[in-house]
Amino acid sequence: MSSELSGSVAIHCEGLGKRYRVGQRQRYRALRDTISDTLRAPFRFVRQAFTAPIAGERGPEFLWALKDVSLEVRHGEALGIIGRNGAGKSTLLKILSHITKPTEGQAAIRGRVGTLLEVGTGFHPELTGRENIYLNGAILGMKRREIERRFDEIVEFSECGRFLDTPVKHYSSGMYMRLAFAVAAHLDTEILLVDEVLAVGDAAFQKKCLGKMGDVAHQGRTVLFVSHNLVAVESLCTRAVCLHDGKIAMEGPPNVVASRYLKEWIPSSTEIVYDDIATAPGNEMFRLRRACVRPVNGSRSDLITVRTAFAVEFEYWKLVPHSLFLDVYVYNETGILLFNTASFDEPPNPQGLLRSRIVVPGDLLNNGTHCIKFFVSLGGNHVVFEADDLLVFEVHDASSDLRGPYHGAWPGAVRPFVEWDTECIEARGTNDSKRV
Repeated sequence: MSSELSGSVAIHCEGLGKRYRVGQRQRYRALRDTISDTLRAPFRFVRQAFTAPIAGERGPEFLWALKDVSLEVRHGEALGIIGRNGAGKSTLLKILSHITKPTEGQAAIRGRVGTLLEVGTGFHPELTGRENIYLNGAILGMKRREIERRFDEIVEFSECGRFLDTPVKHYSSGMYMRLAFAVAAHLDTEILLVDEVLAVGDAAFQKKCLGKMGDVAHQGRTVLFVSHNLVAVESLCTRAVCLHDGKIAMEGPPNVVASRYLKEWIPSSTEIVYDDIATAPGNEMFRLRRACVRPVNGSRSDLITVRTAFAVEFEYWKLVPHSLFLDVYVYNETGILLFNTASFDEPPNPQGLLRSRIVVPGDLLNNGTHCIKFFVSLGGNHVVFEADDLLVFEVHDASSDLRGPYHGAWPGAVRPFVEWDTECIEARGTNDSKRV
């Protein structure tokens, strides 16, 4: 199929779709199963034709993870793919990687493809890091001489040289991720498919990955980059598409697509309430009753501006006598963690219905959409409850007198109100300044 592509097109998808059957696990099929089904097919068709369906019987349910996706990616282009969880982003990359077979449509690819879809995809746990580097290169169709030429760069980037001859099953998830990314990014692939590579690893490693991704994109290699980090998509990609319910909802410049995505599919949710403990989210240790964001000196319906101090409140049933720690993470609309704070339940609070509250001062956050992720852990170690995007709220710009003559977007993740004080150290007369 790759011969059907024009010289400038690296990836061509036409009417691509993937359907899954809900609630039924398909067993492994051998050749004898296929032959047996083929021989039985005519008899099964006749039986179904003369058998009336049972009243009330439900047929199988199907879910289209991807539906009618058509797009072209040119050589040297960096395409960002964004969308909510379950939108079909990972399914699309798995089809392009030949991991999953499409239900309908077709995809044609021209060029050697490297993938980084999950931590250590393609790694053999019993082999050492050194052996897995050569194994991955061989899977990509590279010769041993080509791998050896990049070997030292891969090891240096991964920072795993000390453990290179240790089986990767003994690696931590961070070491696994560093080596997997290093292999995928340094080997000579013409097309690189990356799915949420920044989800694992510390801040230093994420920054290192972004730098390498930028190098790859600027080298003229084709990149498909799936991420929830909209800042990374905008900085690395030349074009972006947004998937929604398995279909391409919009396409265009990354900043335009990201802006529309935030407005149309990230709704505000400043309060949630669960009155019944039996149906409230949680478990036998913790049940959430209510979560709310509101101005400190106002009601939930009042606007929160960049100058407003606001409270984040949680009401919950504590069902165990042990210490339960609460963690709050505040993110901005591009997925950047602004800050986090935690309560330390020592000595343990009593069991029952409790209310915890934090106050975020004004003159701290920038305007835009913000979300709160909430975690509850037992003794600070074992997570017993977590909720992504539990609350989503908007911080609005304040009055124009804070901006002076400036009317553009205020850059930065935070926006503290910092007072300026200017004093004259030495005055010069106007006549002096005009002398030649």
